[in-house]
Amino acid sequence: MSPPASEVSAKRSEFEVYANVIRALMLRDMRTRFGGSYWGYVVVVLWPVAHIFLMVGIMIFRGIPSPMGNDAILFVATGAVPVLVFQYTSREAMKAMLVNRPLMYYPQVKAFDIMAARFIVETIKGFQGLIIVFAILLALGSSPSPDDPAMAIGGYTMALLLGLGMGAINMAIMTVFPGWLWGYIIITILLYMTSGVFFLPNMLPDELYSIMKWSPIVQIVEWVRLAYNPQLGVTVDYTYVMGWCFGTIWLGLVMERFVLRRFA
Repeated sequence: MSPPASEVSAKRSEFEVYANVIRALMLRDMRTRFGGSYWGYVVVVLWPVAHIFLMVGIMIFRGIPSPMGNDAILFVATGAVPVLVFQYTSREAMKAMLVNRPLMYYPQVKAFDIMAARFIVETIKGFQGLIIVFAILLALGSSPSPDDPAMAIGGYTMALLLGLGMGAINMAIMTVFPGWLWGYIIITILLYMTSGVFFLPNMLPDELYSIMKWSPIVQIVEWVRLAYNPQLGVTVDYTYVMGWCFGTIWLGLVMERFVLRRFA
């Protein structure tokens, strides 16, 4: 027996209201991040792209060869892109509550809605930035096509998921300790410098390399680079990386339930 038309209409109406709330939060996010216009969203997308090619330019200017034996541009890009996807996603997600907290005075807007809207925007922004990087590499005469596309997509996706998970955790921490924003920026800078963007971690002494392998970011970088060079000579603990990604998302949702809703 099918439910009454009134119940179906009520459920549809609730879903439409929720979808409109998320859409409005996304549009506000894209317009207010830089300058209050849609062009500001373009700046947000291009910012990490400019960061990547600044690093590429420095490496080329200094004449540093690729340790992987391929194009130096591709070497830097395969290291910088996953690290920056994680870094920007986790950091920008953390700022969502600071920017959008006044909206919670509206009864339709909840803390989870702000989190969900920022996550969707960051996911779209991350993949748009990746496409732009690929297009620029093609224009520069460098082939961005990996030997194993599925593996490359998996590595980039793990970087995004880890960024979302850490962003959710940071969002909850920020509601209690607003100064955590600056502390986390310092942590991400240290991660950027030690994640193998400009070097191959497996070429370091085994004692140091074994310590670095505890970082999921290092393993994600190796994951992506293995997709471009299967003979790289490294192993990735895929279960460990996915455990970090989904574990941080789970913990972030738990903290949203018990910390973010209470203190926001």
